[in-house]
Amino acid sequence: MVPCPDRIALPARPSRPARPHVTLNRALSKLGILSRAQATVAIRAGRVRVDGRVVRDPATLVMPERVRLIVDGERRGRAAWRAILFHKPRGVVTTRVDPERRRTVYDVLGDDMRGLVTVGRLDLATSGLLVLTSDTRLADWIADPVNAVSRVYVVAVRGRVLERDIETLITGVDIGGETLRAEAVMIRKASNRESHLEVELREGKNREVRRLFEAIGHEVTRLKRIRLGGLELGSLEPGEWRDLTRAEIRAAFQPRRSLVSMRSGR
Repeated sequence: MVPCPDRIALPARPSRPARPHVTLNRALSKLGILSRAQATVAIRAGRVRVDGRVVRDPATLVMPERVRLIVDGERRGRAAWRAILFHKPRGVVTTRVDPERRRTVYDVLGDDMRGLVTVGRLDLATSGLLVLTSDTRLADWIADPVNAVSRVYVVAVRGRVLERDIETLITGVDIGGETLRAEAVMIRKASNRESHLEVELREGKNREVRRLFEAIGHEVTRLKRIRLGGLELGSLEPGEWRDLTRAEIRAAFQPRRSLVSMRSGR
């Protein structure tokens, strides 16, 4: 596992070839200036200058850290380094602007946080630990499946989950040609009506927990992320957040033992 990057110490050898150039609309989004859709509109309208020149093609490739960006006549750049740990409530979407006008995490956090990007996403019905940061390299590193950052969820599903079901989840299931698997699964309690479990994942694919349990015939009724790497949700209530330090980030994303190993003492 490659050491976690931050603005103080970046890995000498990244997990995959560096791709510093991004499209201009994505650069504006990554820097927390505009959403990608808003950036596309602004660029096409001639409201964005790159190094003093008006650029009207959203697909223009730039290096965000090395260009001078002006939007609507105002110099814009990367915000000061910041990272927060947020308890995302259910019923809130992880996006800047929602076309369906649903409440977003930024509506909960307030305008001061709009310069931060989310590290991955939690779907509308999922609550729990969400990291937001101004450091887009850090966000990309944590979200990259190559780095196998641990994600632990508390899950409630309909029906009784059996030991053979756990074996299937860990061995992996094929869904439309894509293999999904859990790193570890622990049953907290089980009855014919409902089962509660802890599930550890390492890839962070779209709706991964829900799809895994659907594949073995159990509907997820409640889902909360309680750990990301070495960061834990702790006592934060839904809608609450706290700042993270660089030291916490470094410590949180070093290689860690799996849920099973920690529970068994191995």
